[in-house]
Amino acid sequence: MATTVRRFPSPFEIQTPPGAEGWESMYPPYILFSEDNREWEEGRFWFLDSLHRPEVEYPFDTIVHEAWNSAASELVTRTLAVPVTNGYVERILNGRLYLTILPVPDQKVVEERVPIYTRRAGHYFENWADLFERWRGKLERVIGELKAIQIPRLPHLEDESVVTEARGYSTGLEMLNAYQRVVDNVFLVYQYHFELLVLGYTAYLNLHQFCKQVFPGIPDQTVANMASGADILMFRPDDEVKKLARKALDLGLQEVIRADRPPAEIIADLRRDPRGHEWVAAFDAVQDPWFHFSSGTGMYHHERAWVDDLTVPWAAMKGYMERLERGESVERPVDQILERRERITAEYRALLTTDEDRAAFDQNIALARLVAPYVEDHNFYIEHRHHTTFWNKMREFGDRLAEHGLLESRDDLFYLNRWEVGQVLYDMVYSWGAPGRPSRERYWKSTVARRKDIVEVLRAWPAEPALGPVPPDLNEPFTIMLWGLTQERVEEWLAGAGDGAARELRGYAGSPGVVEGTARVIFSPEQIPEVEEGEILVCPITAPSWGPVFGRIKATVSDLGGIMCHAAIVCREYGLPAVVGTGRGTKVIRTGDRIRVDGNAGVVTVLS
Repeated sequence: MATTVRRFPSPFEIQTPPGAEGWESMYPPYILFSEDNREWEEGRFWFLDSLHRPEVEYPFDTIVHEAWNSAASELVTRTLAVPVTNGYVERILNGRLYLTILPVPDQKVVEERVPIYTRRAGHYFENWADLFERWRGKLERVIGELKAIQIPRLPHLEDESVVTEARGYSTGLEMLNAYQRVVDNVFLVYQYHFELLVLGYTAYLNLHQFCKQVFPGIPDQTVANMASGADILMFRPDDEVKKLARKALDLGLQEVIRADRPPAEIIADLRRDPRGHEWVAAFDAVQDPWFHFSSGTGMYHHERAWVDDLTVPWAAMKGYMERLERGESVERPVDQILERRERITAEYRALLTTDEDRAAFDQNIALARLVAPYVEDHNFYIEHRHHTTFWNKMREFGDRLAEHGLLESRDDLFYLNRWEVGQVLYDMVYSWGAPGRPSRERYWKSTVARRKDIVEVLRAWPAEPALGPVPPDLNEPFTIMLWGLTQERVEEWLAGAGDGAARELRGYAGSPGVVEGTARVIFSPEQIPEVEEGEILVCPITAPSWGPVFGRIKATVSDLGGIMCHAAIVCREYGLPAVVGTGRGTKVIRTGDRIRVDGNAGVVTVLS
């Protein structure tokens, strides 16, 4: 009797939305579904990677996940030899990124990899403190190298020194070399991104699996709480905003800062005000690195950093001033979190009956706590500090192309993929070096104009949550912990759940506690200033730079994520209830609804 294979649509069955014809030309061919690989691609399960790529892909922005994908796959297969995975494959369909995770099908290969992985991972764990410090040094160096890259202007005539000092090469070559150096720098930083990250998750996973084995029925959240309370660098930008709020109050500048004017104008006035000199000096001192902090994930060019757009930190600072004036604390409840961590750890350790189990428990707890800072801090170094500089370097290339008439404006560059940017830069340099040779100005401008229309159409496309055959079981631990992708979630997708009629939502118990309150649904960082004190944040995902909002909300509900996603980690550190991975919270809940968030059970109820 034939077995019926349940499946989502084939990627080859999905129609192009009217008006987006030719979207495929925006992206390199190797990240598209193709007839050449149709049999293999139709046989795989692909899921929409909304956790990392929640928006339509701008052509140039794919460089980030191209670098991500190659670095992660190379690390797990060729460097660490992780026994159970052969890496990750990405494809773009109608502008949206889909991902499949490759298992190791041959048990013999798994067995061959085990001793290699054990030895190599063991080296990192045994020397973690030293290797983490060396990793920080590498990141400081790669960020410094990126900052030092100069994007030259092409002069009407080369400076006399090019001749007298026998330089021997042109500014045009410098331009092309600068672009290649920036691209190489991005790919290098993503190699560093995954050097320790997979092992960081492995340490959490080891603790999780051990606890599930010896404490049947223990909630995932309880296991996560045993490793909470880390001194995470990602909280530092928010801490700096709190310091600026205190200093403004100490100097009597609160009314100046509260003025309904753009922050840049207020700061300019403070520079001329004797009372404001001290505050402005403090403000200037925190810009680099702490305000090199993206307002979103940092993985899209349009998510500007705090240093470029002060909207988010300025609103947060005014909120902190108001709370401080009322005599309220604006600090994270670190002591409470640490007390809860130690109490839970001691309670469960007391249940163990053998010295062997207690020793294994202690070892797993110690390792998970050791790696905890890196699991979050790598985001600050890479997606925030590095990418703030990276996107702005690319804007400088856009400026040069606009100056020479090949693009209308700097940000038009992001409608070309990374290979095309190299081509248009060469076109510019070639025409500069051969005056009178026409560049393909009309081609590049018309290409960008057409792609702007395509991107707008694709934004409205209701992306399928998954493609291809449903796997018999979803038990890959990283997929569950990070993306929250479980068999139950896939069944909801198959059933077409999400019509907005349900009044109860189930997700992951991301952070403990039960509260009731008014919902505030937001979809982008631009809406953060709308969140009022005491509301419950409901969103697709959160980003690290949303830190200031956690100081004034009661709880968080997210559509996406698992027990180790950012929203869950941060809510545990702020002592706020959280239910993550609800799948459709932003579809069911509306701003103003009264809801109950049960972070113990992973349930959200719409009360009225």
